[in-house]
Amino acid sequence: MKAIIFAAGLGTRLSPWTNNKPKALVEYQNIPLLQHVILKLKKHGFDDIIINIHHFADQVEEFIEKNDSFGIIISFSNERDLLLDTGGGLKNTAHFFNDNKPFLAYNVDIISDINLNEFYNYHIENKVLVTLAVKNRETSRQLLFDENKNLCQWKNVITNEIKNARTAVGELKSYAFSGLHVISPQIFDKITEEGVFSIIDTYLRLAKTEDIIFYNHNYSSWKDMGRKSEY
Repeated sequence: MKAIIFAAGLGTRLSPWTNNKPKALVEYQNIPLLQHVILKLKKHGFDDIIINIHHFADQVEEFIEKNDSFGIIISFSNERDLLLDTGGGLKNTAHFFNDNKPFLAYNVDIISDINLNEFYNYHIENKVLVTLAVKNRETSRQLLFDENKNLCQWKNVITNEIKNARTAVGELKSYAFSGLHVISPQIFDKITEEGVFSIIDTYLRLAKTEDIIFYNHNYSSWKDMGRKSEY
């Protein structure tokens, strides 16, 4: 199975630790974040992975080479010249996801014991374009879904900014996005945005006509290691 690890970010929230290394190589429990994610993906059967790289890209490539790609297939999406954000970064890897099968997207700074196989199979069973992993936790940026589990709205509870997607069926429920998605490859035919853009904004646009649903993993632990407070 294929997956993408979003690892190109500047890691500004972890400064000064990221002044001389990429966020992907910041250590948690003496193991680089990237290694945590790769080993988790490998454990659940994801054996063909692409990693987008920008900040200290050479260090990431050298780390993978030194570890013999952890016994799986690992390639890179080069964003050295321009950091493309999650949407642009995903679009830049369209050539990689050429087997017509759903794939997993995983933020490198997320540490969780979520069951990736259950998550992946849930997406396949529901036959939707995108499934977003969510939890019931406090967040300033909420994703709101209706009774059919369809994405309907994004809200910043601090600024009260709202981005609407579709008309809700029944009451809306808010969740926090966990930085993991299962995506059907048909999405690449539907991404019209160019250059640098957020995948969440693309999801909100597509949710007007496409089924983008949630998978609630309240059963699992979850940490955003892109924040110093978690360390």
